[in-house]
Amino acid sequence: MSLPISDHDGLVLLQTAREAISARLAGRTPRFPASPTALSAPCGAFVTLKVGGELRGCIGHIGASQPLVDAVKDAAVSSAFDDPRFPPLRTEEWPRVRIEISVLSPFEPVTDLQRITVGVHGIMVRSGDRSGLLLPQVATEQGWNREAFLAHGCRKAGLPADAWRSPQTRIEIFTAAVFHEHQD
Repeated sequence: MSLPISDHDGLVLLQTAREAISARLAGRTPRFPASPTALSAPCGAFVTLKVGGELRGCIGHIGASQPLVDAVKDAAVSSAFDDPRFPPLRTEEWPRVRIEISVLSPFEPVTDLQRITVGVHGIMVRSGDRSGLLLPQVATEQGWNREAFLAHGCRKAGLPADAWRSPQTRIEIFTAAVFHEHQD
């Protein structure tokens, strides 16, 4: 489940996300950095925005339906302006925003939940037409154990917290290469 994304690629993705949001805030055409070939491969990704360590937006693409660099551009703008949990990002907030990008591995169905390693695996919980995704780093940031991680994944899907115990609930795991801007 490892991903062939280098630190340099991660830096380009962070610069790309920052430019996509900056250009939108300024009402100008973005000037993106040159994109390495590795970033043209289709891949899922999430862009998380934080202000003072607190979540300010998080949107992503789970499928590998477009080039990674394009998924990051779209997710960055959506995280800043379209996350329904937050109002659109304001220009005065922008200098304090820190960007985190999670490049997702392919999903793998799992029936033995002991295979889920907190802090390493993200989860996708699916039941009927409901689904909920939690990135690998969320469990660590929140101090959750495996059961709490599964329960929160179920809640995010709009399911009862113990739905992960049901045979009708499908659990998939994935890993993520995570790149984040450092605080100044």
